[in-house]
Amino acid sequence: MAVTTAGTIRSESRSTMSAALGVVASTLSIALVWPQVWLSCRHGRTLGMSPTSTWLAVALNFCWLTFGLLTGDPAQIVTNTVVGAANTALLLALLLTQPQLRSRRALARTASGALCLVAFAAGSAAFVVLLGADPAALAGPLVATASLVGAAACLPQPLSLLRDRTQDVSGLSPARWILGAGSCAAWMGYGLSLGQTEVWLSAAVGLVCALVVCGVLFRPAGQVAQVVELGRRVPARLSAVAA
Repeated sequence: MAVTTAGTIRSESRSTMSAALGVVASTLSIALVWPQVWLSCRHGRTLGMSPTSTWLAVALNFCWLTFGLLTGDPAQIVTNTVVGAANTALLLALLLTQPQLRSRRALARTASGALCLVAFAAGSAAFVVLLGADPAALAGPLVATASLVGAAACLPQPLSLLRDRTQDVSGLSPARWILGAGSCAAWMGYGLSLGQTEVWLSAAVGLVCALVVCGVLFRPAGQVAQVVELGRRVPARLSAVAA
């Protein structure tokens, strides 16, 4: 009897912890996007934003929303409804302020993966609604795909910043990436508490990427100036050597 009681207490404690982490993760996920929305949609500043990551963010919100609906997970439903709307606004701001990203070639390069992900999520939902398929059976492949793509979607932004240290990043909101790191940490704990491997692994990759972006954005001003000056000198020296 005592063993059963202890097991019940542990189970209830774990359930309470996962619920609390879900609330924290959802709150941070909803909050993190709004500093970037204010900067990009209100002031039209989008320089430094990765178009591939922006497209994938919208697609992933749709994918996780579908997963939440299939599994009845309120944290996923609320978070991805609100954040999905905000990320869609960011995508529109990016396309409006940078017309070159609306060309057919640019869209094929930056949006094709996102469109495939949306088609996969919509197809999964259609199988459940129209054909009466088991939601749980489709939720597994959907969350695995979303987690894998989500982890990959985190990479373009930090890699872009690391490849070109001299680029203009005035369109990136530091507050967005600080909140992003906290959000990923909370989702990682949420996934671990529920035994959802795909969720916590994807969040772990996102946490690392968010910390890298924060490291780039919060470099001391002297280091930024040195990098910019180096970026100006190297091409000039190469031109002199070639001449």
